This record gives sequence, C-alpha cells and structure tokens, in this order.
Amino acid sequence: MELDRPLTERTDGATVFEVSRAVRTGDIDADRRLRLDGVARYLQDIGIDNLEALDVLDSHPLWIVRRTVIDVVRPAVWPEHLDLSRWCTAFSTRWAAMRVRIEGDKGALIETEGFWINISPDSGMPTRMSDSFIEAIAGSTDEHRLKWKRILTEPLPEPGPDVEDTPFPLRATDIDPFDHVNNAVYCQAIEEVLGSELRTAPHRAVIEYLAPIQSSDKVVLRTRRDDSAVTVWFLVEDSVRAVARVGQLPN
Repeated sequence: MELDRPLTERTDGATVFEVSRAVRTGDIDADRRLRLDGVARYLQDIGIDNLEALDVLDSHPLWIVRRTVIDVVRPAVWPEHLDLSRWCTAFSTRWAAMRVRIEGDKGALIETEGFWINISPDSGMPTRMSDSFIEAIAGSTDEHRLKWKRILTEPLPEPGPDVEDTPFPLRATDIDPFDHVNNAVYCQAIEEVLGSELRTAPHRAVIEYLAPIQSSDKVVLRTRRDDSAVTVWFLVEDSVRAVARVGQLPN
C-alpha cells in the first residue's frame, strides 16, 4: 500500500456489516467537525458490533490494530446522522484488513482501512482465526495471503529548526485494560499538531502502531511539517512507538 493509493473498493456481493449513529458533541472540535479520534472510536465500536453480529466475540475477543488509514473526503459535522459500512478487503490466518465507509446525511464521506490482528487471550500473541470466522469474511475478497509491510518508513529526524518536540502527558482515561494507550488517543495527539490548512481540506491520516505505549511512559511528539503534510513520531525516550502522517488527498 502506497501513501497515495486509493483504498480498495468493495466487490459485488461482498458481505457488508452496517450500523448507524449520530455525531455527538463529545467527538467534535470548535468548528463542529468530527475529530480523528472520534472516527477512531467509531471504528472500534463497529468492529465490536460486527463480532457480536457474527457471534464470534467470545472466541475472538481481543484484537489490536497495527495500522489505521483515514481519508476525510468530506468531514462529518454536528449534528449529522452517519451510516457506517464494514467489510474485509484482505486477510491471512491471523489478521485482516477491514474497510469502513462512513457516509452522512449532510454529505460526509470518510473512507477508512485498518490492519487488525487477532490476539490470543491466553498467550497474548497473534493467533489463528477460526474456520467459521474466516468463512464469514472470505466472501468479500480474493486476497487470502495478506502480509504486513510498513509504509511509514521515513527515519526519525534529529531536533532542529524544522522539527518540533512537544510533550504529550498521558491521562488515566487514555489507558485500556492492557495498560496500553488506546489507539484513539494517538489521533488526539495528531489533532494537537494538525494545522487548519489540513483540517479544512480533504486529507489522509495514516497511523502505524509499532510498540505499545504504557501508562508510566513519558511521551514526546516529534513533528515535522512540509508544504502539504505533517509527520509525527511518538517517542518514549529514544524509542519510536508509533508514526503518523497526515497529508492532503489528491484532487
């Protein structure tokens, strides 16, 4: 996957899971725009709802996201009613790429894709999805050999005139049951450094989660901007725990 590659469209006859929800005031900014962290929470929620609908939540309760792509073609605003559609675009035996399309009754269009890994509750390691689960998602794609490959590979820059370091203190509400920072919180950090020129234009946000951030960690955001994008490295001491890049979508 390249940074500017269009996300995979769903095939004819794909198995699609659908839910609806309203934009809430807790997920919007001062301009009533649905923030990126709000989108990330919607993606978590529809994932759990999808597992419940397939009756596999007990057998597949734990998933971690390795990469999230969010294309804000037209932002959702408050108040707006949203329809969310979720389907699989590729999978292997232990992970799957899941697309979610968000459409609003006032014109919102947000396209997303997540690389989700099935985790064993016993070992805490990636584990094989059940045959019944694979059968449930297989009808949406012919790609059954999905492999992980990083796309945000730009090396960490040294501090300098064009590179800014910003502390990002963690709060108790940022932490999940595994003592890890919830993935929506990474999008809160991105919102802290996102300029108005990107907020108001169609844009793509890509976040790759490389290693967990825990409650005791001291996080620093190292940010570099260019003409049309901003890149953020999530640092704990000298270790890069995640990388994000937000850039304008091509016309």
